[in-house]
Amino acid sequence: MNFRRTIATAALCAASLSGGAIEAQAGSELLPGLTTGIALGAPLPQGVFVLQLPSYGYAEKGVNIGAAVPSWVIWSTPWDILGGHLLLDAASPLVNVASHGSVGHFNIGGVANPLLDAQLKWNLGGGWFGGVQAGVYLPVRDDLTALGLARDFASFQGVAAVSYLADGYNLSATLIYGTGQHGSFADQGSWGTNWINIDLTATKKFGKFEVGAVGYGSWDLDQPYAGYAKQSQFALGGLVGYDFGGVNVALKATRTVTETNYYGPETRVWANIVIPVWVAAQPTAVAAKF
Repeated sequence: MNFRRTIATAALCAASLSGGAIEAQAGSELLPGLTTGIALGAPLPQGVFVLQLPSYGYAEKGVNIGAAVPSWVIWSTPWDILGGHLLLDAASPLVNVASHGSVGHFNIGGVANPLLDAQLKWNLGGGWFGGVQAGVYLPVRDDLTALGLARDFASFQGVAAVSYLADGYNLSATLIYGTGQHGSFADQGSWGTNWINIDLTATKKFGKFEVGAVGYGSWDLDQPYAGYAKQSQFALGGLVGYDFGGVNVALKATRTVTETNYYGPETRVWANIVIPVWVAAQPTAVAAKF
């Protein structure tokens, strides 16, 4: 049982980083794979937490996408609803896209759609936890809009997650659904696909170290305008983490196994950094401990 491990593995709200999309391609509004390494089904102890989840990816056709959340704040409230623990969170991601390959030469950065989110998490017993989340992305129009990475309309995101946390294991699966909107191809930001992401985690804790495997997939569900090329992908990788005694850091590396209508297989490196700003006396009935 390890309290800091609880912070590191349970400390994620529904995310708000935009997915890889160039040249009028929408893709997932949440960066596929972002919740890997996180026991998203489990609740946090009462307190305030800040997450840093930077990543950088390189696709074979010369497109690089870097993303970060400078201040992703999660409040694990003192309240329970329907037997589940209530958490509230907000994030506003930054995204940078650079291309030096066959799709052209450019370097564009900006703010992607901010997210406001609420979560309910249940302790199901026997090491099992489950949670649901619902959030709304706020409209943004900036330089990223022309790339399909900032949408000029509000959209909904729902999350269902299950986690098994016992004997140092983190076995987690997260299903994420997001809404889009039909619009005019010529009006970038007016449209986006409905989408689904699935993030998978299987890791084991050995003292302060954590090692294991991660994987993720994403699928567009519709065509927001006539002629839209639907995207899909699946990737696998590994995770190595360490508990520094107050801040927990996990590093990940993933590689696309199969993809459709992206810019070739992508290699991406990630970090999960969880910082407890304030934690109340630990309520043993709420926090997942192992």
